[in-house]
Amino acid sequence: MRVLVIEDEQKLAHYIKKGLEEHHFAVDLAENGEDGVLSATVNEYDVIILDILLPKKDGMTVLRELRAKGSPVPVLILTARDTVSDKIAGLNAGADDYLTKPFSFLELLARVRALLRRGKVEPQVTLQVGDLVMDLIAHRVSVSGKPIQLTSKEFALLEFLLRNPGRVLTRTTIAEHVWDSRYDNTLSNVIDVFVKRLRAKIDRAPAMKLIHTVKGVGYVVREDEG
Repeated sequence: MRVLVIEDEQKLAHYIKKGLEEHHFAVDLAENGEDGVLSATVNEYDVIILDILLPKKDGMTVLRELRAKGSPVPVLILTARDTVSDKIAGLNAGADDYLTKPFSFLELLARVRALLRRGKVEPQVTLQVGDLVMDLIAHRVSVSGKPIQLTSKEFALLEFLLRNPGRVLTRTTIAEHVWDSRYDNTLSNVIDVFVKRLRAKIDRAPAMKLIHTVKGVGYVVREDEG
């Protein structure tokens, strides 16, 4: 899943980026409000973490502009402003959550995951298709009860596929949600390589093939006979 962090304190921004990447997120950074609006407009994100006190364009203005453009992306405000009136103003402007500094990274992570779950009837702590089970909290994957070792990027790719069972995902869509802004769209075979690695690990045990190629389009996860 892909996150945009709009934060002008570079040390803090990189701390958040490093922590989220360790939990298999792709993370882009924007250090001012103008760059934040631009990134959020031209790229697809699953969550935006937004500071309020930003240069060039403050966070409240950023938030209002994104909502005015029709952006449905969940926004978590992360700021030192901690009064009730500040929180009410942020939520009324279109924020989905509000966390004050200083903060615990584990709480930030929990809130980001809660925003990803929003709209679902039950909170998801596991994803499952067929005999494949992904534990999002423990970061474990198993097939038919047998543990499967995945790299961070393999885990992130599989998580995105499992969150969209039965939906055909183009390579562009996958890149936009699993890779960060450093990804080169001209190197589309990178995604194919990672899918091949995943198949080698998760399709070796069960009789069912889970990741299917839709020729000329992309990939889909479904429980079909191989």
